Amino acid sequence: MKASITRTLLAASLTLAFSAGAQAQDKLTYMTNWYAQAEHGGFYQAVATGIYKKYGLDVTIKMGGPQVNIMQLMAAGQTDCVMGSSDLQMMIARSGGLPVVTLAAVFQKDPQVLIAHEEVKSFEDMKGKTILIAPTAQRGYWLWLKGKYGFQDSQTRPYTFNIQPFVADKNTVQQGYLTSEPFAIQKAGVKANTFLFADHGWPSYGTTISCMEDTVKNRSKVVAAFVKGTMEGWKSYLADPAPGNVLIKKDNPNMSDEQLAYSVAKLKEMGIVTGGDAGKAGIGSMNDARIKQSYAFLVENKLVDPAKVTPAQAFMFDHIKDLKVMP
Repeated sequence: MKASITRTLLAASLTLAFSAGAQAQDKLTYMTNWYAQAEHGGFYQAVATGIYKKYGLDVTIKMGGPQVNIMQLMAAGQTDCVMGSSDLQMMIARSGGLPVVTLAAVFQKDPQVLIAHEEVKSFEDMKGKTILIAPTAQRGYWLWLKGKYGFQDSQTRPYTFNIQPFVADKNTVQQGYLTSEPFAIQKAGVKANTFLFADHGWPSYGTTISCMEDTVKNRSKVVAAFVKGTMEGWKSYLADPAPGNVLIKKDNPNMSDEQLAYSVAKLKEMGIVTGGDAGKAGIGSMNDARIKQSYAFLVENKLVDPAKVTPAQAFMFDHIKDLKVMP
């Protein structure tokens, strides 16, 4: 009798142990570059709908923000991977000594824009205007704008992520994100025109999945599952953003339904996620020739040292080459 009970208990314990093992999820933390918003929707969607879980992952999305240095936090082991605002940003970090590798780029078009009052019809019309840009832009797209359109450093003033100086002065132009500031300016009752850099030759990708080299090496299967789950999350989010939006608003209670709807509509309208190579290679795809174009820009403007970083060191295509999560 005792032997029978013992066997029964042993069988039950083995069953429980097996079940627990089968349900174990690999933990991964991903840190975004700003407060939760539609521009992060695919990541939240993959959590909300169980896509990551389907691939054996327990993913935590952490918000970034204006005072958060996501690179330092990743280097300190506080997050596994981060959302690079652009692939150029990641190459600069690599040249600066951080062994970061970019595995995928969700945004085929960088949503960076300049916004001008309605009488301004082109970039050329902005000559002589006051241009509000953040200090970080001085080591990025501002150099490209100066080279292409002849802008001068004397035109610039600091952008403080407040639209009021623009609203108050018709002689002012400001930076923005296609999916964000134009909405706020519209709500303020100001008629303005928006100029998307990506439609005028700016090569940068946006919203990258970038991880430390050791993470990619030591957790290859986990990282691969995260990339695949993320792209499926973005496909799902663009089809029906409701599940992801619930989590976005939970992390960022200041986010409105109206803003979310506007941002999603712009992402779709302008092909931010589904345009470019995504149409034939899948969401998250990257193009080697385009990366080399960005790299050449960085080298030419002395933003990276070619002795310290090459495109082959800064990018890895293994996780996207056969992914093909088609829009």
